[in-house]
Amino acid sequence: MGEQRRMGDILEDVSKAAYPPGQWGGDPLSASSHYNLQEMTIPMNPSHPSRRLSAVTLFLLVLAAVALIAVPIWVIRPFVPQTASGIALAYACRRWAPWVTLLTLAAGLFLSFRLWRGGRWWSRALLILALVPLAGAAWASRQNIFEKMFAPLTDPRFARAAEADWMKDGDLVLGVERNGEAVAYPLLQLAYHHVIMDEVGGFPVAATY
Repeated sequence: MGEQRRMGDILEDVSKAAYPPGQWGGDPLSASSHYNLQEMTIPMNPSHPSRRLSAVTLFLLVLAAVALIAVPIWVIRPFVPQTASGIALAYACRRWAPWVTLLTLAAGLFLSFRLWRGGRWWSRALLILALVPLAGAAWASRQNIFEKMFAPLTDPRFARAAEADWMKDGDLVLGVERNGEAVAYPLLQLAYHHVIMDEVGGFPVAATY
């Protein structure tokens, strides 16, 4: 009996220490209700499936924006044969790229802002890295990349036919003769530069192919 009384005194002291009078009203039930209320008012982070969907969508936006710039460069690159369907695809990408890349950049900013909240440092670093190609694609879509790919040759240098060991017997050339001076422009070089600015026999020449 004395042991039970001492145990009851200990439990009562612990209860008073855990719930001081005046703070919770001395009622353990009111303290429990208070904790439940706090749990209900804690702001929750976006659910994992929602964050995962946003991250996957952002990744797909980056792929789409980069593809709009990379596909025309790959199709219309020097020294490779080109098809009508490939040229049509490249032109379609160039035509739609300025608007689509702008929309992908806006959507990427929205998703990055949504994923930024509650994200860790490495996930925020990935968000910044994802915005770089989106912004780069929006800028590149408004540039004439092909002028840099196929830069006209304005100062050509020549070698005698017997010394041009880089040429094969079956290679095609575009020949120009003027006032006793004859030059030959290899089609492989013309296919890369598109235009060669030169002077033959005192006359300006623009060789193109």
